[in-house]
Amino acid sequence: MLRVVQMGLGPLGQKIVKYALERKGIVFVGAVDPARDKVGKDLGKLCGKKALGVIVQSDLASALKDQQADVAIITTLSSLAKVESQISEAASFKLPIVSTCEELSYPFGVQPEISTRIHEVCKRNGVACLGTGVNPGFLMDYLPSVLSSVCQDVQKVTVRRVQDASSRRIPFQKKIGAGLTIEQFDAKVDEGTLRHVGLTESIHMIAASLNWRLDKTTETLKPVIAKRLISSGFAKIKKGQACGVEQIGKGFVGTKEVIRLHFRAAVGEKRSYDTIEITGTPNLSSTIRGGVNGDIATCAITLNGLRSVLKASPGLKTMLDIPVPGFFVGDASGLSL
Repeated sequence: MLRVVQMGLGPLGQKIVKYALERKGIVFVGAVDPARDKVGKDLGKLCGKKALGVIVQSDLASALKDQQADVAIITTLSSLAKVESQISEAASFKLPIVSTCEELSYPFGVQPEISTRIHEVCKRNGVACLGTGVNPGFLMDYLPSVLSSVCQDVQKVTVRRVQDASSRRIPFQKKIGAGLTIEQFDAKVDEGTLRHVGLTESIHMIAASLNWRLDKTTETLKPVIAKRLISSGFAKIKKGQACGVEQIGKGFVGTKEVIRLHFRAAVGEKRSYDTIEITGTPNLSSTIRGGVNGDIATCAITLNGLRSVLKASPGLKTMLDIPVPGFFVGDASGLSL
């Protein structure tokens, strides 16, 4: 039985709790969220389930008082700088960590100093820390790396993730700018508060898996503009407003483009799909029709990563470093269906 402490109870954290409670082999012994509307509430009831007798606390020390946990799940922030202190605190309690922080998925090439600090604090405390999710963490980095396993030669990796965001959680729709005027969209881009986080991290993960030393990475961002009234999201989007975001990241060896990641998420997008193309020997092309539902997949890979992070050596790890986080139900030490 895996004893888990949940840190962060926004929409994603609550969904992870719900999914965990549908499985055997996972039990929550603590929960942390400093928000006033969450502290003091029963974790199960907060997440729309029956009472668990686990009360949400404002800090980790209070949540773990008289309790023992095996692992911490951190679903709080996208920023590595802002989540560093939470990781360090969990590590100080000797807790291995699985986090959905996008910038944690492969931070070494983008934020090496913070990455080193996290790695060292985890090593000192004898625990592993993993950043994962559907994207980054799987579709646009780990999965193409796995597909390259059957290639004798690889010249270029291209990934396209196009998704209709209508069914995604509201914070995600807001994060991609759905419903904003173009002026509002541009202002949030300038503030750094509107973008898909993790594209450059994914480029570096692919490069690391292929042993490519990149000389340059680039990333562009623009709004997807509604061509008609769209009513399928959390709010009506008028013609001419932003309904989503389109980003393209590129990685170069010398002047040669060797990695291209195309991310497009918009409310009302006609067709969702995920396509990976590898130019090499042999050429490979794989498409997931309908795409992978991001919210379901992120919750699932976070839970499935619990066993893997417990088996990993101490330090900051990526999906390339850990045992495959396959689905499990039952005791974490074995498979029980």
